[in-house]
Amino acid sequence: MIETTKAIVLNTIKYGDTSLITTCYTQKSGVKTYMLRGVLKAKKAKIKPAYFQPLMQLNLTANHNNKGNLNSIRDLEVSNFYNAIYTDIKKQTIALFLAEILYHSIREEEQNSNLFQYLESSFLWLDAHDNISNFHLLFLLNLTKYLGFYPETGNIGNSYFDLLEGKFIKHHNYNTVSGDNLVQFKKLLGINFDVIHQVNFNAENRQAVLSILVQYFELHLDGFKKPKSLEILKSVFS
Repeated sequence: MIETTKAIVLNTIKYGDTSLITTCYTQKSGVKTYMLRGVLKAKKAKIKPAYFQPLMQLNLTANHNNKGNLNSIRDLEVSNFYNAIYTDIKKQTIALFLAEILYHSIREEEQNSNLFQYLESSFLWLDAHDNISNFHLLFLLNLTKYLGFYPETGNIGNSYFDLLEGKFIKHHNYNTVSGDNLVQFKKLLGINFDVIHQVNFNAENRQAVLSILVQYFELHLDGFKKPKSLEILKSVFS
């Protein structure tokens, strides 16, 4: 089936000497993986390797096969140009990290317009703003709304947060967050990016909350892998 859709690049790997395999999250068909034959060799071709950087936003026309098969791209263009994500070291590091998170978090080959809109608008916000040190933390927390495990906040006054159950409880167990880490974690609940600059995290707070969120994803997503870029992100924001 030939389909034209918006897409966000999640992962790209080299295949042989001249080709790439890229995985994108598409607006119309969810996760799709494409074989880009000869793209590293054909200098004058319309489809260029630069289009497949982490979180690049594209309009593409593709031949979408049955589930599980590699697809092919017939035509493409950049749908939303970034001004700073690939030139600012902090934004570039965040983009690499979040692309890894999404690649290991989203598996569905089906349409989810709300999730796609969240990704598209979030990355445009990241590109356009300067105070982004806490962006990745709020992005991860709010992503759980679309993945089905956003924290239940009905008993937010309780002393512990159970990462496995996704709710606040009164008593400690193996997977709970408490104390100052819980205080910091709660700062992100119920807010949007426009007030993220008001969240007062020092470097230690930021690392602690990031570790909590990564563990939260590990507990709720089968096959989730801790991103290789996690340590790079920590060093950039330490």
